[in-house]
Amino acid sequence: MAEVINMPRLSDTMEEGTVASWLKKVGDKVEEGDILAEIETDKATMEFESFNEGTLLHIGIQEGETAKVDSLLAIIGEEGEDISGLLEGGSAQEKPTENKAKEEDKVEEESDNSTATESTSESLPEGVVVVTMPRLSDTMEEGTVATWLKKVGDTVEEGDILAEIETDKATMEFESFQSGTLLHIGLEEGDSAKVDSLLAIIGPEGTDVSSVAKNFSVEGSSAKKEEAPKKETPKNEAPKTETKKEAPKASASTSNSTPDGGRVFVSPLAKKMAEEKGIQLNHVKGTGENGRIVKRDIENFTSTQASSASAAKFVPTGQEDFDEVPNSNMRKAIAKNLAKSKFTAPHYYLNVEFDMENAIAFRKQYNSVPDTKISYNDIVVKACALALKQHPQVNSQWFDDRMKLNNHVHIGVAVAVPDGLLVPVVKFANEQTLPQIGAAVREYAGKARNKKLALDEMEGSTFTVSNLGMFGIDSFTSIINQPNSAILSVGNIVEKPVVKNGQIVVGNTMKLCLACDHRTVDGATGAQFLQTLKGYIENPVTMLV
Repeated sequence: MAEVINMPRLSDTMEEGTVASWLKKVGDKVEEGDILAEIETDKATMEFESFNEGTLLHIGIQEGETAKVDSLLAIIGEEGEDISGLLEGGSAQEKPTENKAKEEDKVEEESDNSTATESTSESLPEGVVVVTMPRLSDTMEEGTVATWLKKVGDTVEEGDILAEIETDKATMEFESFQSGTLLHIGLEEGDSAKVDSLLAIIGPEGTDVSSVAKNFSVEGSSAKKEEAPKKETPKNEAPKTETKKEAPKASASTSNSTPDGGRVFVSPLAKKMAEEKGIQLNHVKGTGENGRIVKRDIENFTSTQASSASAAKFVPTGQEDFDEVPNSNMRKAIAKNLAKSKFTAPHYYLNVEFDMENAIAFRKQYNSVPDTKISYNDIVVKACALALKQHPQVNSQWFDDRMKLNNHVHIGVAVAVPDGLLVPVVKFANEQTLPQIGAAVREYAGKARNKKLALDEMEGSTFTVSNLGMFGIDSFTSIINQPNSAILSVGNIVEKPVVKNGQIVVGNTMKLCLACDHRTVDGATGAQFLQTLKGYIENPVTMLV
């Protein structure tokens, strides 16, 4: 189905944009992440990437032309698809929308009891700029402030990072396009709001902006939350058995927040070390000035500290208790995508059990080399990559009118994070050595847990591996990560009695489950892939040839 791409808002003050150049032309194939065009804003000329796949069917704004934000920029869809309805609808809507806005402005000016819904430039004190929630992706409808890098009263230079904002795709840094003093923060860490809601106000030091903040509101914003009035329990009345406690803010699980939602102060070196080691900073106790986390705190951090930091809270016997946790943008996106996959792709499952004796010996010998360490997961990823090259049907993607058989292998590796699940992608995994795969997976896992994965590090997978073996899970099934055609679930290595040469002996086996989309992968095709995979995993030395 064709997707309409509108002129994006690439800065918080951008009202219109000019297409400096098109990197694609009508008829070209577009992959998710491809640069569509270079767009000149009021601040700079920026690259605009596609979040859709398909064929570029229509260009609405030619090179050198200028258009308002949200104007029709392009249409991407299936090759040969009829888009006349979209073109007629887009052109027909522009004028009525503009006229409606003018009429609403007129009614608002004439009404004595009306209140301003948006601060205008005429009502702003000199030098004051209102910064609104930016649209950081074309599908973004609301954002959550994960971390503020500046506080009220701080001096802000153009280009400074103001905040980290969680979108439906990733947590991204948002930089300031203004210089001045941060006079007001409209959203606290953990708060969510619609695009264009009040984020902050910047201006000359000492300027009173209380009226600007008070009069600015965007319909549908979730920034302001109403709190239920507190009730005091009379002394002679027994406390109620059911209690409801407000959960920590959404940012509490990020690397820059404490369990109670407060800000974590950390040195740049310590933060980098924590990312590399996959340590969540909200589990680390700082020993520096004012509780600041420094290098030695990361070096001395142990898994025991993490366990105690995340221990369950005490609840008195016989008392009902619960926490309400707001759904993060990541959790909403996961729910939407997995539900779509489960109910649109006809899943079926193939279960196998592999002998791991040779893999255990191979890994032990491989890791005996100084400064070398590979995991069983690295062996599985490499084996999958090589097997997929021989079975492109399993490395495919489904579209309504065609199948896409990928000749490259990009393997997504599922990583559990506090807010849900992220799938960083090891690009060209079949061309990587085992240590290279291991290093990439460890780096991505650390970034994922600290919510620092870039969008391009999570895009383009052709197959997915989900491993719960390290958690003691023997076998399980997974939901396909669309548009992939299959996902492999990897269980624990179990020591058990096995039959070899007619004798019962002690052996080590591992169960795997391949979930396939029956639209692209037939049962026999999936089985043949698993036979090839079995050859590599049970004889891993063949992967070195």
